[in-house]
Amino acid sequence: MQEIKKIATGSPWEDIVGYSRAIKIGNSIEVSGTTAPGDNEYEQTVAIIESVQKVLIELGATLDNVIRTRIYCTDISKWEEIGKAHGKYFGEIKPVTAMVEVSKLIDPNILVEIEFSALLN
Repeated sequence: MQEIKKIATGSPWEDIVGYSRAIKIGNSIEVSGTTAPGDNEYEQTVAIIESVQKVLIELGATLDNVIRTRIYCTDISKWEEIGKAHGKYFGEIKPVTAMVEVSKLIDPNILVEIEFSALLN
């Protein structure tokens, strides 16, 4: 059986909903939908990626190991701002991705939420 490592951030949502921030099973890492504060989509996307980068490092990975991102936003017309922030970190890595507009996220101040999948060599 493969070792399973779970990462918690201490967010109250983790216990209420019953989830882990990230799980590493073997060489596979999955990071839950992540949000971050910021005044606009660009700032939130940058903060999300930088936050997840720390979790990946804790699990022995880097952004270079990310193979997929799933981006949820409340206003798809802001795709260029989100894409610019995503490209700042993933322009050379080029994971597969999706960007989907949703009617709303858990808090009206949250404009972007991103999930990540990573694979260690």
